Amino acid sequence: MTAGLTAGLTAGLTPGLAAQADTSKIDRRALVARHNPKLAAFDPRSPLSVGNGEFAFTADPTGLQTFPHLYDNQMPLCTQSQWGWHTAPNTTGKAPDDLRLAEFDTFGRKVGYPTISTGQAELFNWLRENPHRLHLGRIGFDIEKPEDVRIVGQTLDLWTGTLHSEFEYRGRAIAVETCCHPALDLIAVRVRGRVPVVVEFPYGSGAMNAADWTHPDRHTTRVKITANRAEIDRRLDNDTYTATIGGAVGIARQGPHRVVLTPQRDGLAFYASFQKSGHANITPDAVFTAARTHWQNFWNTGATIELAAADPRARELERRIVLSQYLTAIQCAGTLPPQETGLTCNSWYGKFHLEMHYWHAAHFAVWGRPALLERSLEWYNQILPSARQKAKSQGYAGARWPKMTAPDGRDSPSPIGPLLIWQQPHPIAMAELIYTAKPTREILSRYRDMVYASAEFMADYAHYDVKSARYVLGPPVIPAQENHPPRLTWNPTFELEYWEQGLAIAQCWRERSGLPRNPKWDDVRTKLSLLPVKDGVYLAHENCPQTFTERNRDHPSMLGALGVLPGKKVDRETMRRTLKKVFAEWQWADTWGWDFPMVAMTAASLQEPSLAIDALFIDSPKNTWLPNGHNSQRANLPLYLPGNGGLLLAVAHLFREGAFPKNWSVRGEGFPALPVY
Repeated sequence: MTAGLTAGLTAGLTPGLAAQADTSKIDRRALVARHNPKLAAFDPRSPLSVGNGEFAFTADPTGLQTFPHLYDNQMPLCTQSQWGWHTAPNTTGKAPDDLRLAEFDTFGRKVGYPTISTGQAELFNWLRENPHRLHLGRIGFDIEKPEDVRIVGQTLDLWTGTLHSEFEYRGRAIAVETCCHPALDLIAVRVRGRVPVVVEFPYGSGAMNAADWTHPDRHTTRVKITANRAEIDRRLDNDTYTATIGGAVGIARQGPHRVVLTPQRDGLAFYASFQKSGHANITPDAVFTAARTHWQNFWNTGATIELAAADPRARELERRIVLSQYLTAIQCAGTLPPQETGLTCNSWYGKFHLEMHYWHAAHFAVWGRPALLERSLEWYNQILPSARQKAKSQGYAGARWPKMTAPDGRDSPSPIGPLLIWQQPHPIAMAELIYTAKPTREILSRYRDMVYASAEFMADYAHYDVKSARYVLGPPVIPAQENHPPRLTWNPTFELEYWEQGLAIAQCWRERSGLPRNPKWDDVRTKLSLLPVKDGVYLAHENCPQTFTERNRDHPSMLGALGVLPGKKVDRETMRRTLKKVFAEWQWADTWGWDFPMVAMTAASLQEPSLAIDALFIDSPKNTWLPNGHNSQRANLPLYLPGNGGLLLAVAHLFREGAFPKNWSVRGEGFPALPVY
């Protein structure tokens, strides 16, 4: 039985799984520990991070951010939070609503989208770049030259969330422990050895390192120092936040935006906290204790999987699985949908892409940790009024969710983003995962407005073509495979299947709430266009001029209709031919990190285990996995968390489908039952 990874997943285990899985207890601590990341030198592509989903701190092998210049052009060393944003002054003389819209003919009426910058480039770019996520402050040793340091070794102990670093500085041994509090936006540091620590604050920037160190006059840092504590108040234009450095003696201010901690004996222990307002008060030891308790609980709950085989890919896949669980927990489990680089550094100015939210966070529920998904799902309720207004301004019912946005929910202008639609069913699918984990009236009440408003838009967006007696999606539309012109694109394969599934789930929510089924939603589902086929394979959309010869790059999104989704409208043999044609002809260097898991999920649903594993290990620059567990993409996208989240979705899907190779030993536990439609 084949099933998809949102509401389409089968409840319980599939027949193939029972024969393949070893049910003996997994030694979770040993499993996690054998994949602790270790560094023995500066590696600008692979620094290590500690965090809690709301806040993260990325360090070099000194355990702090001592040499940021080595990393700025690779993977920057940042301190970032979900709440830490900066808006530069708007010098355009125009308000955001003054941006002119491009008009697209939509079945006889004009609908405007913020897709053009011609004649308004300054406002267009300001809106794209603001607000941008902020590097809250650099914490590093007062050491100028990397050549003065010899790295002994660095290990991230995943079981306790503690970063252990050892190095020599001018012949003196230095040992450092760094961890993040599980619920507060702060780190604690214990240093053995006498080296001063510097805390510095930058101006804001949308650049990859999220910092501008060249304009000290554009921001202010007020510092109040007591015996062992510094309370710091920060202002950048109209944005403010606070920082607290505590637990250490010998704190002094040096310069307008710099505080120095000098060890009084052969060591130093302190905490550094960041918050929107107020000041923290805690001991470093309390932070380490809280972190250890939190991470042991994290690894001992939820699902886990252990792989063994003569095939070396089994152990490498296991490493990616373990590190992806850690990285998504510290980067993608906050109260906002995460940016594609999480809380490590800026991509697209720190804004998040809602079509990627599912790939970042849906796996939390699939792996038995639904509370981590629910943290960010609530944000849709917060922006529901603006999403309703967006739909209304375009002449649609319900709520239309933005694509690239910040906490305010405003859709950033872009030639592509505003015309995407495949993020619209995501809130429905993710709410269903939460309800499955906690099937209560309280969950129905919390998310039903979001679910119904999403479905209302989806049903109204679908246009009934009287001549062909069917509902069509677009034009204008840009599908998940983004290299198609919006005015010449309609009925994308993935989106058609997702419309069917999203409306089906929404009807279930009405029935659970004691409401009658919505007849329009059923009418759209019943009369929705068939998935487009040409030459025996699925197309990206109905009006594709070619199958693969011209547009065999970017996302092979037609495959997502089976695997990612349950495939109610899919013919299995047509999809099998499509899968094999994609393997043979796709330009893998021009794809993205979540494409490989998506292909694997399709292969698993078709019971093609060899192809499923091959998909996860396709040789492509976009399928590069670094020592720290990050999925690298390119120079300005050095990590890509949808690849990590996608991998976890795919592995769960392979496990449930019994689609690992038969000569692999596969042991899994803790995977929850999911619903079937």
